[in-house]
Amino acid sequence: MSDSAAPRPYRSYVYAYPHKTAYRPLPDPAPSLAALWRDEPKDALSLYAHIPFCEVRCGFCNLFTRIGAPDELTTRYLDALDRQATAVREALGDRDPVRFATAAFGGGTPTFLTAGELERLCDIAEKRMGVDLRAVPLSVETSPATATADRLALLAERGATRLSIGVQSFVEAEARAAVRPQRRSDVEAALGRIRDTGVPVLNIDLIYGIDGQTEDSWRSSLDAALAWRPEELYLYPLYVRPLTGLGRISPAADREWDEQRLRLYRYGRDHLRAHGYEQVSMRMFRRTDAAPLGPDDYACQTDGMIGLGCGARSYTSALHYSFDYAVDMREIRTIIDAYTESADFSRAEVGRWVDAGEARRRHLLQSLLQAEGMPVAGYEERFGSSPFADFPAELSRFEALGWLDEEAPSGLLRLSAEGLAHSDGLGPELFSPSVRSAMAAYEPK
Repeated sequence: MSDSAAPRPYRSYVYAYPHKTAYRPLPDPAPSLAALWRDEPKDALSLYAHIPFCEVRCGFCNLFTRIGAPDELTTRYLDALDRQATAVREALGDRDPVRFATAAFGGGTPTFLTAGELERLCDIAEKRMGVDLRAVPLSVETSPATATADRLALLAERGATRLSIGVQSFVEAEARAAVRPQRRSDVEAALGRIRDTGVPVLNIDLIYGIDGQTEDSWRSSLDAALAWRPEELYLYPLYVRPLTGLGRISPAADREWDEQRLRLYRYGRDHLRAHGYEQVSMRMFRRTDAAPLGPDDYACQTDGMIGLGCGARSYTSALHYSFDYAVDMREIRTIIDAYTESADFSRAEVGRWVDAGEARRRHLLQSLLQAEGMPVAGYEERFGSSPFADFPAELSRFEALGWLDEEAPSGLLRLSAEGLAHSDGLGPELFSPSVRSAMAAYEPK
């Protein structure tokens, strides 16, 4: 491929950097959490708790989750989560004030847990970690089958401000094609129960690029979602990844499929804009009259992340770390079992060090993939250099491809409409050679 040729538009979904497949087991002795967090800012942390259980495994899913939880596994998992939270909070220390700016429960499907178990999860966040769930934005993921009235009522009472439901498609034949069998009537009933809670933000996830999907059927799903006036909508391109259900039966992506997904993306983008939504990123759309939630000064590029659970990642300025990662169900079960039996959560086990160069890449990547773009002055203030001097080849290439907005205000580095459309091709272009090498050497399991 020549320097002027555009990379394929759907290479990798980039929501964090470095990518999790670049993580490796840390050498013995592994770094202690107390040492890692000693000098870190702790006044705007994020808390993420991972619940790795689902009632079914969707055909496209490569998330860290398993089907079902036999033999009181959820109880043992929450016991381990409690032990981990206790160890992490101790590691954060009392020298500096610890404040959380956001909280989220994801998975998997957090609402796989019973209402009583969800209450315990909230107690762990509050009593162990010190998060005031009623004072910060709290986002919780759910599914049509598990969005029951008792679970939703508990979450609303404990402070949830956002409920995100993975619908993927309102067309039953498309849901089956994505190996996510569901009845539309059940989806609509779940959405009704969510609205009944009064939680201020409803997010609906939809997927485009499903086998057999047309522009008409895509519009049908979009309109069905819009009927609920969700404050947010996420439009995801379908990916077929190794070791997933679709990965075992579907051919590799080709140019025709790329064009289909781009066509459906553009249609969805324009359709949502015409119905009162603003584009926040390639995937995220927010209703223009929706009330803002959370602090205006929160920045995912700089603030630390505390991850609880064996599928969660934690971010310090120097190290991103987690537990082992897998997609294959047998491997996932083994990792979860090991997590539930762990007694010592005082050290980081798997991760990747982030040096100054990688920090620059992370800041540029995570800023540039937002529709609002990146203030150049903020980058220069943080790093003491210009992004144009640090990444001349990459930014020149993006400009040549028409991916940078030539009409952006002075001092703002922002993607054009086509740049946003190609976010999943653009993002990997900013990966460092060492991260690319580690990702290439990763063996899926």
